[in-house]
Amino acid sequence: MSEATAPAPRPGEGGAEDGSEFRKDMGPWANFALGFTYLSPVVSTYTLFGAALAEGGPPMIWAFLLAGAGQFLVALVFGEVVAQYPVAGGVYPWARRLWGKRWAWMTGWVYMWALLVTITAVAYGAGPYIAILFGFEPTVHTTVACTVVLIIVAVLINYLGTAALSQAALIGFSAELIGALVVGVILLTTERHHGLGVLFDDFGAGSGDGPYIWVFLAAAIIGFYQYYGFEACGDTAEEVKHPGLVIPRAMRRTIYVGGAAATFTCLTLLLAVVDYRAVIAGEVADPVVETLYRALGETGARVVMGVVLISFLSCTISLQAAAGRLIYSYGRDEMIVGHRYLRRFAHSRAVPVHALMVSAVVPALIAVASLLSTGALTKIVSFAIIGIYGCFQMVVLAALRARLKGWKPAGEYRLGRWGLLVNAGALAYGIFAIVNISWPRTPEAPWYDNYVVLLGAGIVVGTGLLYMFTTHHYGRSDAPAGVAVPVKPSADVPPRPSPGGSE
Repeated sequence: MSEATAPAPRPGEGGAEDGSEFRKDMGPWANFALGFTYLSPVVSTYTLFGAALAEGGPPMIWAFLLAGAGQFLVALVFGEVVAQYPVAGGVYPWARRLWGKRWAWMTGWVYMWALLVTITAVAYGAGPYIAILFGFEPTVHTTVACTVVLIIVAVLINYLGTAALSQAALIGFSAELIGALVVGVILLTTERHHGLGVLFDDFGAGSGDGPYIWVFLAAAIIGFYQYYGFEACGDTAEEVKHPGLVIPRAMRRTIYVGGAAATFTCLTLLLAVVDYRAVIAGEVADPVVETLYRALGETGARVVMGVVLISFLSCTISLQAAAGRLIYSYGRDEMIVGHRYLRRFAHSRAVPVHALMVSAVVPALIAVASLLSTGALTKIVSFAIIGIYGCFQMVVLAALRARLKGWKPAGEYRLGRWGLLVNAGALAYGIFAIVNISWPRTPEAPWYDNYVVLLGAGIVVGTGLLYMFTTHHYGRSDAPAGVAVPVKPSADVPPRPSPGGSE
């Protein structure tokens, strides 16, 4: 059997010294860079800036603070969990150990589809910038073609292994800083048309549709889209030395450094827009491109487009790395059909080759299918957000339940007496965000179009439940499940300790 197609051993059955077949080739800064490029302040801001400004006017920038504060609570909870259970695959193995097999299976199922759709959303957002960079018309069809090409390039880089993934993350991190800081400083010094007072003026956005708060919450999608990706630091937990210390720190750093960069990027673009009312009225189709061309000229704008394209590519690479490791984790635990195929591992490069292939093929098919829908980008992004937030909250809820049942986090990073309060706050924020994202706001549209995000989420959950209870794959693995909650001692059964580490 060739090395590229050999089935990988389960943790504890061979491979590295800690039972993992992955190599610990990822350093602390590369782990942070992976989360940072997945969160990607340039990608999220450049993708949704025009839509958010048209929807809510300049005050939409406050959504970054709202979402950042809420997701920081989630990152703190995740930090405690990954410190005790540093296992590849992220939310699926965490949910498995916090609650049990079925809860973990559904968490991973939702996360898998959310990741696959997010890959499409990020690559799709790069389409117009690729068109401008190479000088062709950015139509719907060319955008889809560019999306597929970007996905293929990203998976080829992922196939090179963990060391190449680390290098791509660091290059993407550098491109993000150039895009956020250098371009931002240029805009502030040469193309600033407003003072900070505009951040409190809606310029007529949503006039006549009730209180501004409803308009703001609709525009807040830009903030909700910004603050996930920090969990990717934990998806590669088996590839990092000292994960119990390194990964929680990288998650927190991803939130506040990435959030600050995104807010700064949005602020500099806002102050450089000449006419907000024209954007709100739909007279300016892409205020980001118009602003860059006006400030930098054609040559300068194209250079920036190239830097932005690197950011989109590195973000796609990071997303595929997370999705591939989750799918591989499912295959390794025999939790899904085709697990023998999905758990295949290329030991020469230490990558799950077939799982990575799935993380490229499915997003490409979603991109092609988007030709059947109008306003595809917003719908794809909305579905991606609600899926990610949904599975995040499944882990947060599992952690809260485990705490109430006696779980005492035993990793190298702990919240101590603040753990319960932080956990409850993270859950409250997540529920609020999910309700806001899924709220129908276009009553004039056909019902199926207005509820497309909820319908998509319902289909994913419904098919997941049907699959889970008809195949019972969730019960095949002997990987630890529900071990966070201590078993009450009885006269005949000794107490079971709450294990730490990667088991």
